[in-house]
Amino acid sequence: MSLEKTLIENLPKVELHLHLDCSLSFDVVRSLRPQITKQEYLDKFIAPEKCTSLSDFLKCAVSGIDLMQTENALVEVVKDLFRQLIEENVIYVEIRFAPLQHLKKGLAPEKVVEIISDITNKCINSFGIEAGLILCTLRHFTEVQSLQTAALVEKYIKNTCVVGFDLAADEAGYPIDCHLKAFEYTIRKDIPRTTHAGEARGAESIWESIENFSPQRIGHGVRCIEDPNLIDFLVNKQIHLEVCPTCNIQTNVFKEYSEHPVDFLHKKGISVGINTDARSLVNVTLSDEYNKLMNVFGWDIKDLYECNINSLSSAFISDNLKQELKLKLNEGYSKYV
Repeated sequence: MSLEKTLIENLPKVELHLHLDCSLSFDVVRSLRPQITKQEYLDKFIAPEKCTSLSDFLKCAVSGIDLMQTENALVEVVKDLFRQLIEENVIYVEIRFAPLQHLKKGLAPEKVVEIISDITNKCINSFGIEAGLILCTLRHFTEVQSLQTAALVEKYIKNTCVVGFDLAADEAGYPIDCHLKAFEYTIRKDIPRTTHAGEARGAESIWESIENFSPQRIGHGVRCIEDPNLIDFLVNKQIHLEVCPTCNIQTNVFKEYSEHPVDFLHKKGISVGINTDARSLVNVTLSDEYNKLMNVFGWDIKDLYECNINSLSSAFISDNLKQELKLKLNEGYSKYV
């Protein structure tokens, strides 16, 4: 292992955009489905390096979701994710999932949230990684399903690991109409909000989300480069972008990593954070992302530190916890910054 790789893995990290059902390692899949071969895992749980679109990419998420339909499976997948996170010194993570996708074998939505929150809390104590849970509604959900998900956030946000609400899935395939009431509800209840936008559709999708959802953060948001006025707005309002560079190449938003606007957006002063999005589906770690940013764009440790501070500042947690975690970031980066 090279000195640079070891250094990057040892740096403390914050990750805000991470899908639980798309982050299953081969080890956990094999423990839940012992008959699976490594080749079957590669074919079913890892997306092609280049998909035709986001919709094409999302088809590969089905295998993980289908496996996560029992209490035991949900528990094991969460534990497996924490084992992945500790290997590269992630100190805070926000894990997102859609509770309504895990009901095929009789679990109730409330039970799904409780199972994942309980094991997350145990993992926080066992692994020493702070974590929050974001509950997702999905673009193809009905208005009733979206409102149901928002109500789950309100029910659990005060006494569990649940910290916020998100709209995910096929941005280009479905309008926002079915989700307006759910976001009105979360705004009224002062629930922290993020939303996927500016990935499969352009700058108009980001404007639409900002105007209708009042999000504190945008998942991806990279197609803001299509509108200079939007870039200025994001800078002035300090709306954080949860950027996932490798995933954006895989979903064909940009052709090559060198064409990704993350470096431009960071230098323009937008609050940018670096994320994997879907660790197994994309087949990437945060350390991989950091190495690519250094090798392709010439980033140094200071740039990585700034993006981690951006993410921490935008996390859906208390100011006290942010201060504690900032001390860990400062300690980890101080010898290099």
